[in-house]
Amino acid sequence: MKKFLMAASAGIVAGAIVTTQVAAPLLAQEAEKTRNVYEQLDLFGDIFERIRGQYVEEVDEADLIEAAINGMLTSLDPHSSYLSPEDADDMRVQTRGEFGGLGIEVTQEDGFVKVVSPIDGTPADEAGIEAGDFITHVDGESVLGYTLDETVEKMRGPAGSEIVVTIVREGNEEPFDVSIIRDTIKLTAVRTRIEGDSVVLRVTTFNNQTFPNLASGIEKEIEEAGGIDNVDGFVLDLRNNPGGLLTQAIKVSDAFLNSGEIVSTRGRNPEDGDRYNATEGDLTQGKPIVVLINGGSASASEIVAGALQDHRRAIVVGTKSFGKGSVQTVMPLRGDGAMRLTTARYYTPSGRSIQALGVSPDIIVAQPRRNPASEEDEAAPTPRSRSEADLRGRLNNDSLSDEEIRLIEEDRARAEAAAKLREEDYQLAYALDIIQGLTKFAPAD
Repeated sequence: MKKFLMAASAGIVAGAIVTTQVAAPLLAQEAEKTRNVYEQLDLFGDIFERIRGQYVEEVDEADLIEAAINGMLTSLDPHSSYLSPEDADDMRVQTRGEFGGLGIEVTQEDGFVKVVSPIDGTPADEAGIEAGDFITHVDGESVLGYTLDETVEKMRGPAGSEIVVTIVREGNEEPFDVSIIRDTIKLTAVRTRIEGDSVVLRVTTFNNQTFPNLASGIEKEIEEAGGIDNVDGFVLDLRNNPGGLLTQAIKVSDAFLNSGEIVSTRGRNPEDGDRYNATEGDLTQGKPIVVLINGGSASASEIVAGALQDHRRAIVVGTKSFGKGSVQTVMPLRGDGAMRLTTARYYTPSGRSIQALGVSPDIIVAQPRRNPASEEDEAAPTPRSRSEADLRGRLNNDSLSDEEIRLIEEDRARAEAAAKLREEDYQLAYALDIIQGLTKFAPAD
């Protein structure tokens, strides 16, 4: 018994020694880290005081602190930033669907501002700004060295005022200037129309109005078509859609799915992850879907495209998307400001992250660039070729009834309209052709 007690005592002593030997260095390391943090904060205070007291011009202390905070956040990634009270209010207004500016979604790359996408129908869109353009100067002043928020602030201004931005575009040898008249941007989140026997759903942004607009638009177009049986399929156009609210991306994806995962998010800690699943109810009632994307499709757009692609619910057509696979959380701060902080990555149902990779289309279809020099030639009428039907004294077709001839002529008119659309929007025409092809193989009722 004594031996056992002695052995136990020895074990306790040995355990205490091991614990002390392991824990002591860890505690020392943690203390050293804390000390270094406070030393850095002291250094910040020293620099702040020297700038305030010795800089060649008088400075605003509040501006210095705000710049320091924003610099800390922007050093993390291109999407984290500090929002001043004015910027935070602008963001809330934009989320509601109306804001002032050029109508352009931007990010920062290599020190310059890169256009993610212009928003449909806005001054930037009408001025010809394209996804992938780099903005190097604003009103003749270089933006190199400015933060993204500072450059965006330079591009803001009252509606009706003019701004000149210098653009560097791939394929153009020289930079060129674009003059834009600022305006109040009123976003229409979803525009719907019928092309042939297909419904086109153009989603321009993901704000609070997106899903309600989408649901009502689908219902309206089905009703105008005379019922779902008269609709061949749907084209979901997400080109140049810079994204927006995660909640709206989930709702839009759910509109076309009956079950299964839509997206999952994973934060720094495993317990912070979330998984979002579809609910019963496909607004398109199982009809074929083609999703259009391009390099201006980002964030929420990529969530929708990735979910429908992974579930084989849609064919994705176009070019590779932007590749923004992170989630930002807006956190209110004292003084009515806010902090936009990247808090998670999101993953498609198959578990793939699109961060910096984007969504790859099932079928790659590039949109041909228009050549302004040849537009005058294109406007000239194309000589109509002659056929047997144009010949005087031709024989009539006695194998078809008048009704059958009418149907053939209607099919020909639809084909001619599709050919015209290819000149205006090649990618959309390609998507509609896919739906037409899918309906040819649909099982008969």
